[in-house]
Amino acid sequence: MEELRVIEDISYAKNWILHNQETFSNYFVNLVSASIILTIGSFIAKIFSSGINKILLNRKIDSTISNFLSSLLKYVVITFTLVTTLGCLGVQTTSVIAILGAAGMAIGLALQGSLSNFAAGVLLVALRPLKSGEYVDLGGIAGNVLNIHIFYTMLKTLDGKIVVIPNGRIISGNIINYSREPTRRNEFKINVSYQSDLDEVIKIIREVLLKEDRVIKSKDITIGISEFGSSSIVLIIRCWSNTHELNAVYWDLMMKFKKSFDKNKINIPIPQIDIYLNKNKELN
Repeated sequence: MEELRVIEDISYAKNWILHNQETFSNYFVNLVSASIILTIGSFIAKIFSSGINKILLNRKIDSTISNFLSSLLKYVVITFTLVTTLGCLGVQTTSVIAILGAAGMAIGLALQGSLSNFAAGVLLVALRPLKSGEYVDLGGIAGNVLNIHIFYTMLKTLDGKIVVIPNGRIISGNIINYSREPTRRNEFKINVSYQSDLDEVIKIIREVLLKEDRVIKSKDITIGISEFGSSSIVLIIRCWSNTHELNAVYWDLMMKFKKSFDKNKINIPIPQIDIYLNKNKELN
């Protein structure tokens, strides 16, 4: 009896396969087609992304914009490929799109911060308040811009640290760009003694500035008294130089000021406090 039942089951399975052979064939063809579409779509997304990036870079488009656009194109192609693949498998694409829309709304509500970062990334690319290679201060974090991605921006600080900042935080705060202008102004504060001849001091400072080739002579050079301190007169000195030389000019001029003062016997006083002791002696 058991052998007969096994034979009947095998015969039933055989007949069922024969009657549904066309369905199996169609499903197999659709599965193969979907796999091919998914593979080709992923390949095209990668090729398009790298190709657009190279084209934009060859046309001297800023790498910030080229990287952003190539990444965005890649995700668009991948999304289109997934929808086409599901349609090839027999899934109604209209239903898929409706489901994706509903899911997108739910995800949008759950990921409001990420979407705000994405919108901020679009604004950063469109408005371009900063770009790769520039030295900026973003809400108290300063460094060179490495990349502006869709959701975040990467900085490299002067001491070699990598800082990742969400784009939403950047767009809602202050952006200080130190590299955008070709020239910037240096400012020095120097203390001199009250006994110093101010005309002589200012003359020495001006001579140092005029001898420095990196100081831009066509822009204003300002030398004046900033304040009268408790133990010295504070002079303020302002001059302009190229942005990429700003720090080097500052350090070199400070050294030259000190050497010129020493040579001309100009005293740079150190802060001091005079204490007077009054001892009252009582005689018994």
